[in-house]
Amino acid sequence: MVGYAFMGAAHSQAWRNAARFFDLPLHPELTVLCGRTADAVRAAADTHGWSAWETDWRRLVARDDIDVVDICTPGDSHAEIALAALAAGKHVLCEKPLANTTEQARVMTAAADEASRRGQRSMVGFNYRRIPALALARQLIADGRLGTVHQVRAQYLQDWIVDPAFPLVWRLQAERAGSGALGDLAAHSIDLAQYLTGQHIVGVSGLLETIVPERPLPEASSGLSASRSTGRGAVTVDDAALITARFEGGAIGVFEATRFATGHKNAMRIEVSGSQGSLAFDCESLNELSFHDRSEDPQTAGFRRILVTEPTHPYMSAWWPPGHLIGYEHSFTHQVKDFVEAIATGAEPRASFADGLQVQRVLAAVTDSAAADSVWTAISDGG
Repeated sequence: MVGYAFMGAAHSQAWRNAARFFDLPLHPELTVLCGRTADAVRAAADTHGWSAWETDWRRLVARDDIDVVDICTPGDSHAEIALAALAAGKHVLCEKPLANTTEQARVMTAAADEASRRGQRSMVGFNYRRIPALALARQLIADGRLGTVHQVRAQYLQDWIVDPAFPLVWRLQAERAGSGALGDLAAHSIDLAQYLTGQHIVGVSGLLETIVPERPLPEASSGLSASRSTGRGAVTVDDAALITARFEGGAIGVFEATRFATGHKNAMRIEVSGSQGSLAFDCESLNELSFHDRSEDPQTAGFRRILVTEPTHPYMSAWWPPGHLIGYEHSFTHQVKDFVEAIATGAEPRASFADGLQVQRVLAAVTDSAAADSVWTAISDGG
C-alpha cells in the first residue's frame, strides 16, 4: 500500500479483516506499507499490522513478493504509481477519483485494459458502492421496482473547512488534489448515480465556488485536520459545486457537493425517483434504505424504512444477527472482498478504471461548464 493516512488506515483495516469474515479464495498478506516520512510510516505500519515499511514507492513496486498495489495517495501521484505497478505485473486498487485529469485517467484505463489481457485486475475505490443498503438499492432498480427512472437527487455535505483560519492542506491545492468538493465529494455522488441507475451521465451544467480564497499555510496535517503557521496561500480548488445533469436514458439529475454545509459532517445522500417508485439513502443512517412502491394502496402507501441487516441482503451474511448494525469501515472490507474474488476468478472488478474514466469525464465537463458561465456541456467520449 502506498499512503498511510485517513484512507490508508481504512484500507489497512479492510485488508486485515476481509479474510476473517469472508471465505476468500486467496488470503491477503500485509507485506509493505509506503510513505514519504520514515518515522510516520514506520509507526503506521506497526499500528496497522504491516510486515515492513518503505519510503520509496518505486522500490515497493519492484518487489517480487508483491502481487497487489493499493494506492491511497493524493490524486497527483495516482497515475505514475498505477502505471508503474501495472507495468510491473501487479494488480492495482486505486482510490478515487482515478486521476487529476481526464488525460491521466485515459492513459491509466488503456494500461489497465492491456494488463487485463495479461490476467491483471484493476479497480477504483468507490467504496460507497459496497454499503449494503446501496447495493440493495441497485438490485431494486435493476429488478424494475422503480419502473422508468425519471430523476436523481444527490447531496454530499461536509463542514470541515467552514473556519477561514483552517490551514491550506493538500485537499485545497489544485496541483495536489485536482479539484475540491467536486473531485473529493461529487465524484462519489456521480459514480453512485451511474451505478444505481445503470446509466451514464451525458451532459451537465456546473457552478463552482471558492468561498474562502486564501488560508494559513499548514505546519502539519493528517486526514482532515491540520495545524497552521503564520504564512498564507491561495486556495486553488472549489469549496462548493452545484451540477444539473442528464442521463443517457433521459432522466435528469441534480448534485450538490460542499465543504461549507455548516453542521454536516459527512451527509452523503442520494434519491432516485421512477415511474413506479422511489428510494432514498443517507450515509448518516447507513444501515437504512427508504423505499416507496407506487403500486401499493394509496390509503397506506408511503416511504418505508428497510433495515438492511438481513443475511439475505448484500454482504450481510458475513456479519452480525439481524438488527446489529455495521459502519463506514465495512464498505472498505467489502471492497477488498470483491477485489480479491475478482483476482482469484479472473472476473473484471467494478468500479473499473473505465468507470473511473467516465466519472473523470463528467468532472471535466462540470469544470468546463463552470468556466463558461454554466453553459450546457456534453460529456466527451474521447481524451
